[in-house]
Amino acid sequence: MSRLHQENTGLIIVDIQGKLARLVHDSEHFIKRSEKLVMGAKALELPIVLLEQNPEKLGSTITELSRHLSTVNPIKKFTFDACLTPSFVSALKCDAYQHIDNWLVCGIEAHICVFQTTMGLKQLGYRVQVISDCISSRNGEHVKLALSRLANDGVEITNFEMCLYELLKDCRHESFKEVLNLIR
Repeated sequence: MSRLHQENTGLIIVDIQGKLARLVHDSEHFIKRSEKLVMGAKALELPIVLLEQNPEKLGSTITELSRHLSTVNPIKKFTFDACLTPSFVSALKCDAYQHIDNWLVCGIEAHICVFQTTMGLKQLGYRVQVISDCISSRNGEHVKLALSRLANDGVEITNFEMCLYELLKDCRHESFKEVLNLIR
């Protein structure tokens, strides 16, 4: 079981884009939590990798997230497992991410791109935690199945609040109040 540390953890956002983001199970809450997660990751100065599945067809990252990610260039992919996209793997190996061996994963669809990308990251040797309340699919049952398979395959499951507090470690952390306001 890996512990999250601010200095070696990053966030991967999988395909929260276009109309599909509005069609997934419990989309309103999913989008709000995902936005707060992005804001929390930024407050903690975590590296953020943004993925977009076939954006010409599915649309770009939704405004609720993209407005917080103006300095992050999305990586376009067509594979369901982003680890089969050379530009994604190259990005993970770049100098800026050399110190990252823990990746938090959020996004859609839980049973397709989130599942396959998470398993791909694990095969590449990364420690991965999927944020259970920041993933979704069109069908809520698909989320449950994805979480079950991921857990059975040794992927750690966390949630929005749990991972942010684990990264903070201490109420005296300089970002504590900012993160606390996101959780309230």
